[in-house]
Amino acid sequence: MQVKEILRVKGSRLLSIEPSGRAVEAVKTMASENLGSLVVLEQGRMIGMLTFHELLRALAQRGGSLGDLKVAEAMVRDPVTATPEMEVNDLRRTMLETGARYLPVLEGEKLLGVISFRDVAKAVLEEQDFENKMLKGYIKNWPA
Repeated sequence: MQVKEILRVKGSRLLSIEPSGRAVEAVKTMASENLGSLVVLEQGRMIGMLTFHELLRALAQRGGSLGDLKVAEAMVRDPVTATPEMEVNDLRRTMLETGARYLPVLEGEKLLGVISFRDVAKAVLEEQDFENKMLKGYIKNWPA
């Protein structure tokens, strides 16, 4: 299974925020939309990612308050990315090696979507279920 297939299953909705946006607004958006990350766009170009991890770190450093913290001050600049051609195992390996929970998917400079660790886990499980069904069918029909 490739990234293209996972993105097609997820849909086409992608939420973003500008680097000058307030972190508090990012939290509100992420909470109301049940998202773990937002892509940070500047003039239509991805410049970073803001995830719940960075927001929690900012809260801890600021005594539990985000105040007027700007997204640019908390985001990850130049995050690890994926391409549409990557296979699920490549995504899994990349995420495990880098610790990234979310990977923006880029085709050249064009942002196609974001893949989460949950998306990858779900895709792996679906592949394993399919393989198990095929193997059981093969064994069941094995000549005696």
